[in-house]
Amino acid sequence: MDAFFVTPQIGLSGTLAIYDWPAPDSPPRGRVLLVHGLGEHMGRYTQLAEQLRSWGFAVRGYDQFGHGQSAGPRGDMKNARSLLGDLGCVIDVTRKLTGAVNRPLIVLGHSMGGLVASAAVAENLRPVDGLVLSSPALATDVNALQKILLRVMPKLAPHLCVDNGLKVQFLARDPEVVQAYTQDPMVHRQISAGLAEWIVQQGQRVRAAAGQWATPTLLMYAGHDRLVAPRGSAEFAALAPPCVRSHVFEAMYHEIFNDPERQIVMDTLKDWLDEHFSL
Repeated sequence: MDAFFVTPQIGLSGTLAIYDWPAPDSPPRGRVLLVHGLGEHMGRYTQLAEQLRSWGFAVRGYDQFGHGQSAGPRGDMKNARSLLGDLGCVIDVTRKLTGAVNRPLIVLGHSMGGLVASAAVAENLRPVDGLVLSSPALATDVNALQKILLRVMPKLAPHLCVDNGLKVQFLARDPEVVQAYTQDPMVHRQISAGLAEWIVQQGQRVRAAAGQWATPTLLMYAGHDRLVAPRGSAEFAALAPPCVRSHVFEAMYHEIFNDPERQIVMDTLKDWLDEHFSL
């Protein structure tokens, strides 16, 4: 029997698919809420969730609007507040779970999910006890034509979707991970003009907020990332106070939890969790 189950929940955008991996023991050491990246879905995070469960955490995740089993056109968002609103709704429901009120809640976001999570923390959308960022999309490299399109298209046709341009060969250095991604029927390659503009703008806002950061945060990112710009994480880390701990894995590609040397990433995560959320 699978260790996780999926249930629907109403978010700000519509119906969201919620994934739960219950803790092996009750009460749990804490709860980790996972937020996935662009084009993917929470079903890709089972291995990470099982590792967190083995450390005593209950794990929850959800398919963002326009992704996986959740509602919405693929790669789009309803408006500039909807992705943050969805995260806020999931946090509210998670806090109400039996035994969750007095247990720490840690949000772990990858790529675009890391941007959503860090943007929520930057504006204090909901109080959380800890934040983990995996290759967050705090900066993106766009060419001159893309800059022009980003100035024009979000105003003319914010819900127009195009190919996201993701170069899957740079997803991870493990060819089996790349193959599984390309063959996954729930993975899509769409992004709307409005979402693309939101990613660029929110990355700038999160970096600008780094100096006033107060939430315990573990920032882990790939040095050879070609899907998001590592300079965004480096800039954030340079401006942030000591509550932010930063690790760059120089040789790794974007999905550091799926890298052949993923154990060092897991060890870094476990050490940080043990330091901040020991029983």
